[in-house]
Amino acid sequence: MTKARAYTNIALIKYWGKRSITEMIPYNNSISLTLDQFYTETSVTFTEATTQQKPDQFYFQGQWQAPTNKMTRVLTRIRQMAGLNRQAIIKSENFVPTSAGLASSASAFAALATAGSRAAGLNLSSRELSILARHGSGSASRSVLGGFVEWQAGTDDQSSYAQSLLDPVPFPIVVIALVVNTAPKKILSTAGMQHSVEHSPFYPAWVKTATAALAPMRAAIAQGDIEQIGKLGETNAMQMHATTLSANPPFTYFAPETLQIWQLVQEIRTKGLSCYLTLDAGPNPKLICAKQDVASITTQLHQALPKLAWTVCQPGPAVQIID
Repeated sequence: MTKARAYTNIALIKYWGKRSITEMIPYNNSISLTLDQFYTETSVTFTEATTQQKPDQFYFQGQWQAPTNKMTRVLTRIRQMAGLNRQAIIKSENFVPTSAGLASSASAFAALATAGSRAAGLNLSSRELSILARHGSGSASRSVLGGFVEWQAGTDDQSSYAQSLLDPVPFPIVVIALVVNTAPKKILSTAGMQHSVEHSPFYPAWVKTATAALAPMRAAIAQGDIEQIGKLGETNAMQMHATTLSANPPFTYFAPETLQIWQLVQEIRTKGLSCYLTLDAGPNPKLICAKQDVASITTQLHQALPKLAWTVCQPGPAVQIID
């Protein structure tokens, strides 16, 4: 039995749409920051029984569930690589709301890939782990690594993987994760991005602008320029969400509170604070700022929205074997 802990990440330059659905290869590179407060712990045990004798068993938050197709896909690859045909028992706990746009699938599949491959006797490199995790969730390719990470879109299975840009992070960047809704999304990311690819007239422009933003983001990270990281991240997020609003039929991941918080962030900036909003496929915004500004920003958030919950996150580590 091997147990791993992997952390979520927030994409600053996002991927939204797959060039190959079967191989999970995106249209564009993406850049993310791993966060230290949200994570998944997963253990994998390979028993003496074969998969023909006993099916895999999956326990999530202590409750039995049928393994998903994505889990089976990752486990099948692990067995093929290790030359095994044994039943797997998977036990997973999420310390992050599931399916709410907080990247729970990223941490989940990075943990599964790491624990499963090690339990099978494999000692994979970070690149190999990233490729393996990608087959469960695209963003999981990035959660294998800590700090700032870039996922190379690639053109085939072996060229689509994440690599480190900066870890550890030497400057005081903070992400304030706001929670306005923890309910599972009505439109899952996979379905939402495919609908945008097929039905938004703005989708080609999205790929072009996201790709153009990569070099400026890399430069901002190298320079430790938190304000520029925030500006680029906010623009990229809204360009991504423009593809959902422009699809036919249109849809959105925004909640009313999401728009209220975005307006509040713009007001905070007029008061001289560098504060920028990013948003994945869900209603829960994340604010990018400097550590020294957190108290001022959260005070203003509380004044405007007294019931709003948030978690202050700093750069998180790479996936870890913990047992």
